[in-house]
Amino acid sequence: MVILDRDGVINHLMEDDVTTVDGWDPIPGAIEAISRLKKAGYLVTIASNHTGIARGIYSEQELLQMHDKMQKLLATRGASVDGIFYCPHGPEANCICRKPKPGLLYQIAKQFEIDLSQTPLVGDNISDIKAAKMANAKPVLVRTGKGEYVMQHFPEALDVPVYDDLSHFVRETLRRK
Repeated sequence: MVILDRDGVINHLMEDDVTTVDGWDPIPGAIEAISRLKKAGYLVTIASNHTGIARGIYSEQELLQMHDKMQKLLATRGASVDGIFYCPHGPEANCICRKPKPGLLYQIAKQFEIDLSQTPLVGDNISDIKAAKMANAKPVLVRTGKGEYVMQHFPEALDVPVYDDLSHFVRETLRRK
C-alpha cells in the first residue's frame, strides 16, 4: 500500500487550492508513476485535505469531477487508485480527518486492513509528515508542490526521505522491491 497526498504530489499546486476540473493538471510523470505502482501490485490510495469545500470555493461535486478526471487519465494506462479519502472541513472544524491529524490514514488502514507502520505517505506538506508520524506510517516528502519550502522551514522534515517527485519515489520503491 502507498498513500498519496493529491495537490503538489499528483497534480500541480495552485496558489491555494485546485478549484476546478480544468485547473486540475497532473505533474509530468505522476499518472505514469501511479500506473507503475499498480502494475507492480501495490494498493494506492489518496489522503487529501480540501478546505475549499468548507470555504465555499468549490463544491464536493466539483471535487469528485477532479477525481474522475484523474481516474480517467489513469484508466488510459490500465490503472486506477483504490480509494480516495478526503477531508472537506476547514481548520476551525478541528476534525480528526484533517491532516495533520491522522484520521484519514486510520480510515484507510481500517478499510484496507493494512499496517500503517509498513505504509508510506507521500506528501509535499508538513501536514503530511505530521499525519504520517502521528499514525505511525512512513512519511515521505517530494520536492514538488510545497516540498522545497517544507525542507527549508521545518526541522521535523529533516529525518524524512526526500524524492524529486512521485516518479522518483516510485522508481526507487520498485527498484528496492
